Amino acid sequence: MLHFSRLKTAVILVITAVGILFAVPNLLPASVLQHLPSWYASSRVTLGLDLQGGSHILLEVDGAALRKERAEQVRDDVRRILREQKIGYTGLSVRDTTVQLRLRDPNDAQNALTQLRTMVTPITNTVLGGATGENDLNVSSGSDGQISVTLTEAGLNARIRSAVDQSIEIIRRRIDQLGTVEPTIQRQGADRILVQVPGLQDPARLKALLGQTAKLSFRMVDQSMSPQQAMDGRAPADSEVLQGADGVPYLVEKQIRVSGEDLVDAQPGFDQTTRQPLVSFRFNSNGARRFATTTQDAVGRPFAIVLDNQVISAPVIREPILGGQGQISGSFTVQQANDLAILLRAGALPAPLKVVEERTVGPSLGQDSIEAGKTAAYVAAGLVAVFMIAVYGLFGTFALIALAVHISLMVALQSMLGATLTLPGIAGFVLTIGMAVDSNVVIFERIRDEAREGRSAIAAIDKGFSFALGTILDANLTSLATAVILFLLGGSGPVRGFAVIYILGLLTTVFTAYTLTRLMIAWWVRWARPAKLPI
Repeated sequence: MLHFSRLKTAVILVITAVGILFAVPNLLPASVLQHLPSWYASSRVTLGLDLQGGSHILLEVDGAALRKERAEQVRDDVRRILREQKIGYTGLSVRDTTVQLRLRDPNDAQNALTQLRTMVTPITNTVLGGATGENDLNVSSGSDGQISVTLTEAGLNARIRSAVDQSIEIIRRRIDQLGTVEPTIQRQGADRILVQVPGLQDPARLKALLGQTAKLSFRMVDQSMSPQQAMDGRAPADSEVLQGADGVPYLVEKQIRVSGEDLVDAQPGFDQTTRQPLVSFRFNSNGARRFATTTQDAVGRPFAIVLDNQVISAPVIREPILGGQGQISGSFTVQQANDLAILLRAGALPAPLKVVEERTVGPSLGQDSIEAGKTAAYVAAGLVAVFMIAVYGLFGTFALIALAVHISLMVALQSMLGATLTLPGIAGFVLTIGMAVDSNVVIFERIRDEAREGRSAIAAIDKGFSFALGTILDANLTSLATAVILFLLGGSGPVRGFAVIYILGLLTTVFTAYTLTRLMIAWWVRWARPAKLPI
């Protein structure tokens, strides 16, 4: 057990050196880091919201808006199906979550029910899979040709769950493009999403970025009457009045010529003539084809670019746009152009999000926590050092050297993995300082037992390491299993942060407390050739 080949020795020393090398940037001031290579200077531990400050926002899916939108979708589907089947009806309307109509001929009721029930979709269990036995719609008929299509509560709840899942991914894409590090984005309850962005001290911008649905559409401007006439009288059935970003009303056709879902890219830029910020966009093949057809048929007419029912701009089409590319301008600032490009690239939210709670965590509070954590770590390390040297002498010194390498490896691994250090993570860090020498205590006590049985110093050391290995592995494997479960099921960011530190601590403990300590003791045995143990 005390023999180390040159290759094994080299591997241990390289791992130790790399760990120390990547831990060093965390100790250097910013003035020194700026002179180092960027790949090395950026290898630092990422601090969580509770340590470096940042923005905290709790969002809620707007269930009322989702219900209304779903009911309107069902109404439109009912209209389409009955028209395709040439079934006459009157009084098609939406009342809360029910779509109602009356058939002109009550004898068409059975055919209408059969056709409308094709819209019904069984609800599947998202955890176990398979059908739950419930449907998203309930189609029924009454007297005198009355037909009702009702949204079921189970169907609405399933749609809300799906909207939350989609929103989480879209929010993550939006925040990632802000350039922030390690945001926390997770579900809370059935319809809420927690967003924490360390280092971002502008919650207003974050709220605006996340709260905007970003549903983009391209429609034609209706020139049959002025917007004021439409507001004073009755607007055409296929048009509606929308406000512009500058407050000017526009009469816009309801028909969406091209949808924002066909966008594949959006980038901020500047107009070459006016030097004003704008957003350039590019469609996929389907969007490019529809955009080309629309602009060919509407040369000379204004074309409204609508974002969340607000007209951003309404330029006049001078010539057909055939390349599937265009520009959006509207007196943007540089930040507004950047944010709009982010929104369009990330995609539209499936439902509006309401801000339930928002707050900013100041960096001063986080700095106090860091200083308190440093103090705790120093005190813990000092007490461990005193104990190990007092009880185990020279071997205790070897254990402390291994402990220093253990701390360096933990910091290096966290820096390279990009894991976030939170306040509970600091607690886990301090905890592993005590745990890191537990394995050494087991080994040293086993060596003492072997020496008491009359074995020589070298034999006692060899047997002590051999017999202690099984105990160390068993103890760390059971702890590792607990830590992995804590990471997977812990839910919140701070709990997962604690679990990450705990897992890294367990992994590095086995290497430093057993392998590195054994290497140092093997060197000492080879150099000193002791007749008795120094413990």
